[in-house]
Amino acid sequence: MADQPRIPRDTAALPACGDGISGPDLSAHKTALRQALLAARRAIDPLQKDRWDAQIRSQVLAWCAAHQVAELGVYWPLRGEPDLSAAYQTLSEAGVRLALPVVLARDAPLGFAEWLPGEAMDKDGMGVAVPAELRMRARPPALLVPCVGFSADFYRLGYGGGYYDRTLAPAPRPLSAGVAYGCMQARFARAPHDVALDLVLTEIEAPRP
Repeated sequence: MADQPRIPRDTAALPACGDGISGPDLSAHKTALRQALLAARRAIDPLQKDRWDAQIRSQVLAWCAAHQVAELGVYWPLRGEPDLSAAYQTLSEAGVRLALPVVLARDAPLGFAEWLPGEAMDKDGMGVAVPAELRMRARPPALLVPCVGFSADFYRLGYGGGYYDRTLAPAPRPLSAGVAYGCMQARFARAPHDVALDLVLTEIEAPRP
C-alpha cells in the first residue's frame, strides 16, 4: 500500500472541463473538477504523501538553485497541499529571503509579508497562516504557487478566488513554479484572465530551466 498511490494517475477518471465552455457553465465545470481533485488529494495515504512531499522539496531546492533565487514567495500548506517547510528552512539558512502571501482585499493581487521559519504566526480572516508581525514588502521576483490542479501547459486550477492570477499578471512577470502532486494534472478550459505558470513542480516532474 505504501508504495502505490491510492488515487489514479489516469486523469480520465476525473471530470474534465472541455474547450468551448464559457461563462456560468465553465465556472460550474471548474467547481466540479476542483471538488474532485480536493477529494482525491484528501485520499492520499499519509506515508505516500510524506514521500511525495520530500521529492517535491528536492525539486524546489533544485529549481531555486538553477535560477539563483535570492527572494522567494512561498505558501503555508492548507487542505492537504504539499508541505515544503523543510525546504523553506534550508533556503532561509542559505540566505534566501522568504515571504508569505497576504490577502489585502477581494479582487486584488496578493500582498507579501517577509517571513522567517519559526516566527510567531496568526490566521487571517480566511483562516490562512500569516506572520504575526506583518512586514510587508514588494512582490518577490520568484513565487511558489500551490495548485489544486494543473494542466499539461502549466495553467493552474486554484480555489477560485483568482488571487494568484491577479498577482502574476502585472509586468515584470515573476518566475513562477506551481507545486502539486503529479496525479493532480487534469484537463480544463481556460478563462481570459488565467495566467500560465512557468512550470509545475511535482514528485515526478524534473525542474525545467
